[in-house]
Amino acid sequence: MQRGYAYRLTEPAGANFHPQFRPQLTPSEMLKVGVFGGKYMTDCRAEFPAEWFERARLCAERHDPQLNFFKVNASQPLSVWRAKGWIHPEDPRGWFQWYCRYYLGRRCADDERQIRRWLNMRRHLTQLERHCARRDLACRPRQRQALLHWAYDSRLI
Repeated sequence: MQRGYAYRLTEPAGANFHPQFRPQLTPSEMLKVGVFGGKYMTDCRAEFPAEWFERARLCAERHDPQLNFFKVNASQPLSVWRAKGWIHPEDPRGWFQWYCRYYLGRRCADDERQIRRWLNMRRHLTQLERHCARRDLACRPRQRQALLHWAYDSRLI
């Protein structure tokens, strides 16, 4: 957990999500499948369940797109996210940190904004459905990887 920040878990882990928020992947599944070039969450493992990191595709030294499921870079640097105002002070690593904590049972003032952002990613699913043959994983790999970063399982589309 980041220094000087504490939170309460008010819901059971993996349960009682907002009715519109239905991620297809858990944080653990995301880490295992390969997201964020393996760099994400390498410096805060103690905050989260150890089993999330079993078979996780991580690289503490650098962002490595080869660790992503689709082996492509579909990330923007955290500096871009900060410049655009997408980072909430409670979750300085961004959406995935928020999702991990939400999954564990934390609820906070930023939930509605983050859920709206997650819902907005749905447009990418629609584009895959319109432009790719079903389960053609070679079609739009960057878009598919980006969806994995948002807990949408683009491997099924």
